Amino acid sequence: MSKPKQSYVGPLIIIGLLFFVFGFVTWVNGTLITFFKKAFSLDNTSSYLVTFAFFISYTVMAIPSSEVLKRTGFKRGMSLGLGIMAVGTLIFIPAAQIASYPLFLVGLFTIGIGLTLLQTASNPYATILGPRESAAQRISFLGIANKLAGIFSQRLFGGLLLAGGAATTPQEELQKVETPYLILTAVLVVLAGVIWFSKGLPEVSEEQEEVPGNTVKVTRNSVFSFPNLVLGVIALFCYVGVEVIAGDTIISYGVSLGFPESEASTFGTYTLWSMLAAYGLGIVLIPKYVSQVTCLRASAILGIVGTVVAVTTGGFTSVLFIAFLGFANALVWPAMWPLALDGLGKFTKIGSALLIMGISGGAVLPLIYGNIADSIHSTQQAYWIMMPLYLFILYYAFIGYKKRSW
Repeated sequence: MSKPKQSYVGPLIIIGLLFFVFGFVTWVNGTLITFFKKAFSLDNTSSYLVTFAFFISYTVMAIPSSEVLKRTGFKRGMSLGLGIMAVGTLIFIPAAQIASYPLFLVGLFTIGIGLTLLQTASNPYATILGPRESAAQRISFLGIANKLAGIFSQRLFGGLLLAGGAATTPQEELQKVETPYLILTAVLVVLAGVIWFSKGLPEVSEEQEEVPGNTVKVTRNSVFSFPNLVLGVIALFCYVGVEVIAGDTIISYGVSLGFPESEASTFGTYTLWSMLAAYGLGIVLIPKYVSQVTCLRASAILGIVGTVVAVTTGGFTSVLFIAFLGFANALVWPAMWPLALDGLGKFTKIGSALLIMGISGGAVLPLIYGNIADSIHSTQQAYWIMMPLYLFILYYAFIGYKKRSW
């Protein structure tokens, strides 16, 4: 009697819920940048410390997260990550009460630590749960959950934090974050408990990570001997940089062009809707009609075109093409993960951790964008920083992922 085919629907729904959670807390950063810039009278560079504090935690904690997962396994690692995130959201309460921008940054860094652990576990988990050739399709499904959460969080927090006139003091303005972040803390704590005791998420063994049929026999002693991974980390660094720039600067960019804050607060959702459209196409097309590699190549080309149009047009057209970059960016992440992890075998967890470190592009590159914008007094022309980043992604899509030796 043949063994019944294993169903991955239940575990993927649970992982989808996790992607919703970290999409909610990640994509609210664009609103927080504009909110803190007003509340604390910050320049562009200082306001983008929001993304720096949030994403630099991935560099600091990715390798330790890999070690934690070796001891806890994927499932309990996810639960622990949610608990750490709850600590970070709770820090927002005293930060608001004493009007301390540095303490807000500590809270964001702590949330990032929890997300690092959560993503180090959940991304390879999604890749492993099913055939490798359709991994991008599964991660596209998870991306939809992530971006829907981002649209919801930007609408919610944009309405709460950016609508209406400014309060008379920073303390009164900052009180707006207390109630939503208390509720968010409670949700994270409950979800951490649900995941910890859930029987719907099977643990993944090392043997399951070593996918049969890999083209490379894993006889190497170092994870750095896999060029497809190392170059993938660099490409992911570039990708997260352009994704965060497109998603988190667009509200401030709109304000700099003269749009009212209440209107500009919705611009970030345009980027996310663009990403959702691309994810929908990814689910339909990958791998039946279009390969993961083809999607990656098309994404890089569209990113280059979108950047050129965004910096050479003006007004709402320019804003729309920054939002269009969401469409260009969407399928880079799901396509790149299986390509970078291909053939790693026992190095899958550490390889995943290195890829997670690439998320630090979201810390460094928006800060550089802000510095350029302050230096040349143009938030629009500073977007040229994205051009070399898309060019490297294009190189990886055509050449880098194929390399199996140095």
